[in-house]
Parts: sequence; C-alpha cells; structure tokens
Amino acid sequence: MTTSLTDVATSNVTLRSFLHGLPGVDRVGADQRAAMLGTRSIKTTAKAQAIDLAIGMVDLTTLEGADTPGKVRAMCAKAVHPDPADPSVPKVAAVCVYPDMVAGAAAALKGSGVKVASVATAFPSGRSSLDVKIADTAFAVAAGADEIDMVIDRGAFLAGDYLKVFEEIVAIKAACGTAHLKVILETGELSTYDNVRRASWLAMLAGGDFIKTSTGKVQPAATLPVTLIMLEAVRDFLAVTGRKVGVKPAGGIKTTKDAIKMLVLVNETVGDGWLSPDWFRLGASSVLNDLLMQRQKMATGRYAGPDYFTLD
Repeated sequence: MTTSLTDVATSNVTLRSFLHGLPGVDRVGADQRAAMLGTRSIKTTAKAQAIDLAIGMVDLTTLEGADTPGKVRAMCAKAVHPDPADPSVPKVAAVCVYPDMVAGAAAALKGSGVKVASVATAFPSGRSSLDVKIADTAFAVAAGADEIDMVIDRGAFLAGDYLKVFEEIVAIKAACGTAHLKVILETGELSTYDNVRRASWLAMLAGGDFIKTSTGKVQPAATLPVTLIMLEAVRDFLAVTGRKVGVKPAGGIKTTKDAIKMLVLVNETVGDGWLSPDWFRLGASSVLNDLLMQRQKMATGRYAGPDYFTLD
C-alpha cells in the first residue's frame, strides 16, 4: 500500500471519505461498454484456445446441504480429468466446498495441482460473530484449504460501517495464513454500481487476494457490467499500490458464450496479464459441461450431448 493510502482505514470517517471520493460509475456507460464487448466475435482458432483457458479457470463448486463425501470425491475426479476419454482437456483451477468437506477434497486432489477452496465466514449470509468467522476460516485452512472464499457483511457495508467490514477482512486474511483469500462482495445486494466499486476497493485495501462477485445464492450475480467495474477497480488499484488482485465472477455463467464474453472483457479491460487461473476464475460449475461439449464439437464436428459427460 502506498504512503497515501496507509491512513485510509484509521477510522470510519477516513475510510468513508476515501471510498465516497472514488469516481462515480457512469451506469449507462458501463452497461453499454459491457454490452459492446459482449458482442465481439473471435476466430475459430482463438475460440479453441479460449475454451481450454476457460476450463482451466473454473472453480468447480458444490455448496449444498445434501453434499456427501462421495459427491465431493466424484467432483474432484472430474476436476482433474474433466473428460476421462480425452486426456488433452486441461484440469480445472480449483474445487470449492464447505469447510467440513475440505479434508476429503484435499485427499482426493493431493498431487493433482487442483486447488482446494472453501467458503467460510458464515457463508452465504455472513451473519455471525467475528470469532465464529475466524474459527470457520481456521477450520477450513487446517483441513487443507488452499483458498478461502469469504463473504462480507453486506448489512454493515450498506449501513456505512465500512471500518467493521475492513477489520473483518483483515482478521480473516490473518486467519488464512498462506491460503489465498477471495472476498465475496455479493454484488446483487449492493444496490448500485458505485457501491460495487467501493466494496471492491475496500476488499483490496484490507488485503484480499481476489475480489469475487457473488455467492451464487443471490440474483443478479456475475453480470458483465459488474465484472467490468471490478476489473477496472483491480486495474486502478494496481496502478496506485503496485499490488495485483484477481477477479472471480461467480453465478449465472452457464454457457461457453458466457465464459468467452468474460475472457474478452478481461482482455479489453485489464489486458492478457489477467488471463490466467492465478488472476481470473470462473465460479460456475454448470458451464464446464457446455465447455466440454463445445470443445468436442470443434474437434469432431458433432455434439456429444450433455449425457456424455458426468453430472456435476
């Protein structure tokens, strides 16, 4: 953090002054630019590369009360070999599960290079005490999580208690140890694009390694305009602080076309330096089978159909 930003979070007053001093978002302009970039066509060879890149960026996720160890093991097998009949298909970036499923996922993925991510901090509402959130995080990390996806306290943010949100992120980052921290803004509950920009900066100032749109439990989730605003935020944050932060749109990305639109948005907004699983992820399990179908269609000229691939 540069000297000019070291005092930003010394009080709620200074934090509010900084966040409300950020340039406002031109809503119409953001919507139009995202829509324009979403219509970009790409060549067939570039599409094939984009599909493999998108597969390698997927965080394969199951966050259901009915999750079982068997379901998690099956998902881990799919993460390493998305199409068992085609070893040229890249593995996905990570498997994301609830904390009590982390140990099983870590065992199943050991040595594969696929990361284990876990939601924490009273996901998806974020409504609990800080002690509980820290314990939730520490439990997941101790079980083997490489990455923690935390949710911010949207109630505190919308009430203007930015310092509480900031201090919670700092505390969770400390509890992560060497694990990477993705901060979920839940943009569908933030009401305005200005709030998306403010929450992005707040999360980055507090030490988040990634900023993430959504839990996947609230709509709208990962829209193109919201992802555009978050990409602009990480670009500007890098320019000011020298620290690079990743972005993860999550929820609502269902098709290969949706995924490629996201990659075009990244390339046009922050450049190809972010076109890597280290800096951009797709939080969308349902898109993986469509990516696999499109990949096979490009290789063989025919669709295999969704039944050819394993269910998520």
